[in-house]
Amino acid sequence: MTPDDLKALRKELSCTAKELAQALGLEQSTVLAWEKGDLFPTKPYVDKMEQLRVRGPAAIPKKAKGADPLKVLADPALWELVRKLVANKKLRDEVTKLAQAYPDPASDE
Repeated sequence: MTPDDLKALRKELSCTAKELAQALGLEQSTVLAWEKGDLFPTKPYVDKMEQLRVRGPAAIPKKAKGADPLKVLADPALWELVRKLVANKKLRDEVTKLAQAYPDPASDE
């Protein structure tokens, strides 16, 4: 994957270098080095980026700015989801796999 390919991917995914790095589990400096041609991504990262491309912009987790945690907790849809997760092991397993691609908001604090 060339530096131009990486820039095109970020444009396609509507994300910053930092957001792409987080989705890949990397430091932002690594993605920037790829874009400058100082480093090149290994095949596993190229494969991950292709998976992100297939999933589209929604595959890039965006950190909610200014989201009020109390409002989120007051949302009945959240609790419906929690009830479903608690009651269905298969759903819980699927969500666990999906959640691995997203950073833990508690780790940023």
